[in-house]
Amino acid sequence: MAVDKETAWNYALGMIKVDGLEPTEEFLQLVEKEKRGEITTADIRAILDKEYRVKE
Repeated sequence: MAVDKETAWNYALGMIKVDGLEPTEEFLQLVEKEKRGEITTADIRAILDKEYRVKE
């Protein structure tokens, strides 16, 4: 059974909140863009990797 993007993201965000964490507004905006098909999950990963990469 395939799960639509909205359901999958709602589940994932709920799991984050169960751990007592809150996703950033930036992340939530990326999720909304992915739900609308404007970007892919690979795009989200690339954006986050670039933003949060440890600088040596």
